[in-house]
Amino acid sequence: MFNLFNKINNNEVYVIAEMSANHAGNLDYALELVRKAREAGADCLKIQTYTADTLTIDCDNEYFKIKGGLWDGYKLYDLYGDANTPWEWHKAIKDECDRVGIDFLSTPFDNSAVDFLDELGCEAYKIASFELPDVGLIEYAASKHKPMIISCGMGTPGEIQDALDACYRAGNRDVVLLKCCSEYPANWEDMHLMNIPDMKARFNVPVGLSDHSEGSLAAVVGIGLGAVVIEKHFCLSHDIKTADSEFSMEVGDFANMVRDVRNAKIIAGGPDYVLTEKEKSSTVFRRSLFAVKDIEKGEIITAENVRSIRPGYGIAPKYFKDLEGKPAKRAIKRGEPITEDLL
Repeated sequence: MFNLFNKINNNEVYVIAEMSANHAGNLDYALELVRKAREAGADCLKIQTYTADTLTIDCDNEYFKIKGGLWDGYKLYDLYGDANTPWEWHKAIKDECDRVGIDFLSTPFDNSAVDFLDELGCEAYKIASFELPDVGLIEYAASKHKPMIISCGMGTPGEIQDALDACYRAGNRDVVLLKCCSEYPANWEDMHLMNIPDMKARFNVPVGLSDHSEGSLAAVVGIGLGAVVIEKHFCLSHDIKTADSEFSMEVGDFANMVRDVRNAKIIAGGPDYVLTEKEKSSTVFRRSLFAVKDIEKGEIITAENVRSIRPGYGIAPKYFKDLEGKPAKRAIKRGEPITEDLL
């Protein structure tokens, strides 16, 4: 059973470990990443389902060459050929997820991948940011009536609404949106995480974060702003070079991030103004009104003989104005709390 909405409905964060190209063309690495994701505390291991031919065409003209950034000089066809996860590995990876007890998820990039994953028993679909405008693909995936997780990098509000409408036309309302900055790695000043609460209010669906930035700070901030899902690329080691390794977390750091975001979810609880039991025991150390000099019956109460001090056994400091300038109703010893009978 895919645990995404169980986690969300239980007010917990759902953590997706994105393998992407970090298997480095080695199935043993891929299976080890499954195990490491589980050990790190992730809820889900995600891969990507495409081939170079399902994403683009083999063409050498300038349109198909990457200029600048992490993959500068790459031809799209060659990049996707190097980075893809072979379809014949998918069952072994899913079986390993099932064995260790972690959800399996993949991103389909065309209808054939949707069908392949459906036959494999994949229980949800993740739509990548670059496919956000492909409403045909989104509607087809949504027609399988499985949860949809849609990254919104580069997406305008109109494009995000179009993607949601595609799901709704297919009769599928089990949708989670992910705020995403499609930079690799993403600069903090470009992430605009305040979009998370805005997207939640604007689109009325759960919202998470697909985080390409360095470290776990953005993920923790995202949780504080209401993110219910965190997706992060991870790798066995930066020494294993892949198309995605430079903006991926090593497994130890990933485990620390999982701990941090789960703690952030706890910290971000509320609103709740009810005192905890430990807070109740601390109220005795608050300020309250005390006699700081012996006061005779009938003596006028002033700021010289009654002050707001710790501890908190007397009445609240706000009541001093009701007592000031009035005669004491009884004798009060220095160090005695001012009680309600004197009001």
